[in-house]
Amino acid sequence: MDEDSPTHTDKPSPTHTDKPSPLEMVDVNLHNSSKDGHSNGKVKDDEVTSKKVSPEAQDYKPFMGMKQILKNVFVVSLAFTFLFTAFNSMANLQTSLNKEDGVGAWSLSTIYVSLIVSCMFLPNFIISRLGCKWTIPISMVGYILYMCANFYAVKGTMIPASIILGLGAAPLWSAKCTYLTQLGVWYAKLTKQDQDGIINTFFGFFFLFFQTSQIWGNLISSLVFTPDKSNGTETKQCGASFCPEVATTNGSDNFSQTSDKVYTVCGIYLASAVIAVIIVSIFLDRIVLDKETSEEDRKLSPKLLISTFRHLFSSPLQAMLIPITIYSGVEQAFMGGDFTKAYISCTLGIWNLGYVMICYGVADALCSILFGRLVVYIGHIPFFIFAFINHGALQIAFLLWSPQEGQEVIFYVCAALWGMGDAVIQTQLNALYGHLFSDKAEAGFANYRLWESLGFAVTYAYNDYLCTDTKLYVCLGVLGTSVICYFIVELMSWRAKKTSLDITKQ
Repeated sequence: MDEDSPTHTDKPSPTHTDKPSPLEMVDVNLHNSSKDGHSNGKVKDDEVTSKKVSPEAQDYKPFMGMKQILKNVFVVSLAFTFLFTAFNSMANLQTSLNKEDGVGAWSLSTIYVSLIVSCMFLPNFIISRLGCKWTIPISMVGYILYMCANFYAVKGTMIPASIILGLGAAPLWSAKCTYLTQLGVWYAKLTKQDQDGIINTFFGFFFLFFQTSQIWGNLISSLVFTPDKSNGTETKQCGASFCPEVATTNGSDNFSQTSDKVYTVCGIYLASAVIAVIIVSIFLDRIVLDKETSEEDRKLSPKLLISTFRHLFSSPLQAMLIPITIYSGVEQAFMGGDFTKAYISCTLGIWNLGYVMICYGVADALCSILFGRLVVYIGHIPFFIFAFINHGALQIAFLLWSPQEGQEVIFYVCAALWGMGDAVIQTQLNALYGHLFSDKAEAGFANYRLWESLGFAVTYAYNDYLCTDTKLYVCLGVLGTSVICYFIVELMSWRAKKTSLDITKQ
């Protein structure tokens, strides 16, 4: 391994267009902070921070060779695929499998409340002390505890596990982002290619692996939960008329599973999460960041919290983006908590949930990539309009539709269409924040994480108390407000550009 320190460079933010999940948005804080302040110096293999050398030194080489860099990109991608094969699929099952006392929904709500706190205080603090390599597996332990809690799913086990998971999620994703970005910078130096292009390629490769976790995890749950004999659907109140108590009072077998099958699924997911930790711990190399760790990074500080709210109160654009950012969390939580329970599990049985969610995940991933390419040619406004019409029409259809057995194709079509709309909202809203707040990216994306996580937390919190039709009306209300505020943002942005052009001409 080459032990020469990395060359001093300024790193641009990667603007990959693959769909970020809600937890993925915590990347941006660390990623943007990695753009400033680099150091040069001779380093040892096990160092976590950089050391300065004299400015007269000339030829510096990246910390790793090309093959080692590519190996580490693969290791990170594979580990996260194993981890989220477990977590994403377990999250999809929560409101159907752990429905008693709303344990599943409350655990998911708790995760996102904890995530808000974690984003504001922990990433810099943890990474500066542990380094990127060890931050990743240690943060993954929270996911392992969550899988363990599902073996005995009561509030006493699930809520503490959810808090630990949420607190670890922000450092996990931030460390991953920082690690891949640093590898991209070094690889660009070695190959003399465009730095931004290489970083985007690495993130694209990562998300190509990551998105397949929706396939493997959901496939596992559907195969294990498939009944030995055909179960007739006894539930009569599915769809918009579904209420939380229906799942426990109507005697339907559609939500019920034997303990053996539940333990089998939990065991497989637990093993998958443990494998992820082992992969990172053994095969991922430690790196020395170009960015020098400051003394401030090593302390718990409310700096980001203060800048987040200062940005909110000083920026009318940010205030207008709150509804659509909240909707981003609401619509994902509706799909993961209500569509899965009130439509799929209630009508087709929990064993079909995984198959339908595979369709949703694949459509979401493919459209994230496709729309990200097309937006270069036609702009983001047509895509937002498509997403608004798409989700609005689907929500109205969900209110009117009475799902029945034998309509399996409709479930798959609805899941795919919702995934297409979600792909637009996630990728284009992320890009819109980056465009509007390029000079205040850290505070801007902190607001993104705050309001999206709030949408998740609130939606999961009322999941076990409202009937599905009421939830759909709430979803439509937030969507309608989002449409109005979004077009106000576009109008304000257009006027600002026009004023700037007029001043330039003068």
